[in-house]
Amino acid sequence: MEGAGRTVVIGVGNEFRRDDGVGWAVVNRLSGPGPGEPPLTGVELALSDGDPGRLIGIWQGAALGIVVDAAHAHPGCPGRVHRLEVTRGELNATASASSHGMGLGEAVELARVLGWLPERLVVFAVEGEDVSAGCGLSAPVQAAVTSVADRVRREILRHRAAADGLPA
Repeated sequence: MEGAGRTVVIGVGNEFRRDDGVGWAVVNRLSGPGPGEPPLTGVELALSDGDPGRLIGIWQGAALGIVVDAAHAHPGCPGRVHRLEVTRGELNATASASSHGMGLGEAVELARVLGWLPERLVVFAVEGEDVSAGCGLSAPVQAAVTSVADRVRREILRHRAAADGLPA
């Protein structure tokens, strides 16, 4: 774990806009160990409304940044999870998967220009069904929360193993 560097997991969204709160739900799930899971140690958990400046401030200097956000796709499949890994090379940010006005793609590009991207940035985008005002996730998005939290845990463990020169 020593060689892994700083790790941050950011849940993006708004818990008062139903499925837009999926990022927050995943971070809340990660904040305590599940049945048979060890607690995540050495990992910063953060919540964000998606403001690019705040996102960049949270992930700046991290070796591994993981972002969990709601996504809209047309046609959509609520609860479907997309994993994207952002490299320090060019990103085609013509279309944003984020459910926010200024998307994650713009935050990534700004961070890239400023040299503030994490060494690795992984995004888990969960397709939503309902972003109307109110609390609570739709059934298919709620069903994805545990799976995404498990994938985030595995991502962190693979990163640590690679940093320590161990097989992933």
